[in-house]
Amino acid sequence: MISTEVRTGGQLYSVVIGAGLLATAADAIKANLPPSRCAIVSDTNVAPRFAAPVQKSLSAAGYEPVLITVPAGEQSKTLEKAGTICEEMLRAGLDRRSIVIGLGGGVIGDLSGFVAAIFERGIPHVQIPTTLLAMVDSSIGGKTGVNARAGKNLIGVVHQPTLVIDDVEILKTLPQHELSQGFGEIIKHAIIADAKMFRQLQDADLKKVDFAPLIRRNVEIKAVIIANDELDQKGKRALLNFGHTVGHGIERAVDYQGISNMKVGLSKKDRDAIIDLLQKFQLPTRLPPNFPRSKIFDALRFDKKFERGQIRFVVTPKIGSAHLSPDVTIDDIQAAVEKL
Repeated sequence: MISTEVRTGGQLYSVVIGAGLLATAADAIKANLPPSRCAIVSDTNVAPRFAAPVQKSLSAAGYEPVLITVPAGEQSKTLEKAGTICEEMLRAGLDRRSIVIGLGGGVIGDLSGFVAAIFERGIPHVQIPTTLLAMVDSSIGGKTGVNARAGKNLIGVVHQPTLVIDDVEILKTLPQHELSQGFGEIIKHAIIADAKMFRQLQDADLKKVDFAPLIRRNVEIKAVIIANDELDQKGKRALLNFGHTVGHGIERAVDYQGISNMKVGLSKKDRDAIIDLLQKFQLPTRLPPNFPRSKIFDALRFDKKFERGQIRFVVTPKIGSAHLSPDVTIDDIQAAVEKL
């Protein structure tokens, strides 16, 4: 097992990474939080596969776990579902001394964290992510929330976890497309902050990836970026939005190079290297010909990266570096999308 720490404001929490941690989850939790009633929030895909060892570990350590399962998918990230979970927790006797444990991917992490933030005005949250994407991204930084009709994650709060437990054995069970989603975020981190990791990914054997140190490095990158901008108010944390502004409009087809190429002189060599690496990890670099491009721009105006009508667009002048640009316009975004 290896670990690293995340510091945000006055709070410090550990991220433990290793194999077989589901079966010993209570050991790590007990080092941070005393035994109590706790809610394990999971979904209909994850709970049948991974909840039992966590429950067994918690019960053996003196905790009183109750499993609360929601339907898998974005449709569960609603205020209504959060309220339903809170009601189930109250019926099970949870109180201000209780714990919420999120067992699942990014949807569950966002939802369980939001529930932890609002239940009894805030109780501890433990993240046990079950996807590579959640391990390197959404489980770190404390952003929680649910969706509104107008867009994703528009209702939420920053509520840092007390502990994050990453069991890399879970990754062996994931289909390739889910691993690719995680590598998309890892590649993003490399582009904006770590040219050395970018080169390592270029040389990596996809069948022999050592996930534990790779996850730790990505947690460290994100931790450094959010350390001085926990609430995303200074512009530093916004670097993590690289590729997301258009990406949230088109969901899974993201343009990582077009605007940086035009606006800040990203070289053709670096542009091509980024495209090659995305393709190596089976990530999309083109939009289908019949994709409804006009709907992208309908979605953009609801994106949280827009402030007072201005675009906070993250650009990269070279691999390993990124910054916010005030010069990107809707016309620039439209031109880049057309090239996809």
